[in-house]
Amino acid sequence: MLKLAFYGKGGIGKSTTVSNLAAVWASRGHRVLQVGCDPKADSTLYLRHGREVPSVMDLVRSGKPFDLEDVVVEGFGGVLCAEAGGPLPGRGCAGRGIITALETLEEKGVYDTYDPDIVLYDVLGDVVCGGFALPMRQGYAQEVFVLTSGENMSIHAAANICLAAQHYQERGYARLGGLILNRRDVRDEEAKVHELAGDLDTRIVGDLPHEQAVTDAEEAGQVLMEFAPESAMAEEYRALADAIERVCADAQDGQAAGLSAGQDGDYTCCPV
Repeated sequence: MLKLAFYGKGGIGKSTTVSNLAAVWASRGHRVLQVGCDPKADSTLYLRHGREVPSVMDLVRSGKPFDLEDVVVEGFGGVLCAEAGGPLPGRGCAGRGIITALETLEEKGVYDTYDPDIVLYDVLGDVVCGGFALPMRQGYAQEVFVLTSGENMSIHAAANICLAAQHYQERGYARLGGLILNRRDVRDEEAKVHELAGDLDTRIVGDLPHEQAVTDAEEAGQVLMEFAPESAMAEEYRALADAIERVCADAQDGQAAGLSAGQDGDYTCCPV
């Protein structure tokens, strides 16, 4: 089971990117579970064509018993969709809500019941507090990818998230897989993100163009991979999926080499 976490500044395009990656992998025959870790509970909105699904925190707050089928629905391409949700506005800690939601899904056996090949966590990441950092630790994710544009606030957020990821990596938790450049066509965008990658000693895994077709798809209530699967942008998402697979394969090879040298480790990666 491959578990990936995606972070980045709010509005950078995490949900759009993650949902299209989920659709790519589902089209390749993998069983994919996408978990939205944002109080807005809209990560999987276009995969499920706007179909209502209660968040885990909605049902936890209700105090009534519920089953996995109440919070996990099948979306486009067979992608399994779940939303963690969060507290009511002005009441409670969103980070604490993420912890409660993910722990609840695990306690109810979401991984054993659905047996996904790939789990994608779409995480709000302007500030990486303990709750939002949960997918980086506790075994929830194996690789962390950070989306950024060349906008200054996006780069600032990405730097903070990467530092947090590297901190957890040093403690034996999830690895920082790299940056994904989601372009906004600002001045010196490519140079800024390459500089960030150099400063953080990480790689740029993907480079997504700013494409109107993505917005057109969402206005139609769909992910791009459903709306225009033969488009140039669809090929960009497929290429990003391939690049992420290579990162995971490299990590697996490195782990195997470490084990053969007598080092401890428990990283596993599915053969995608």
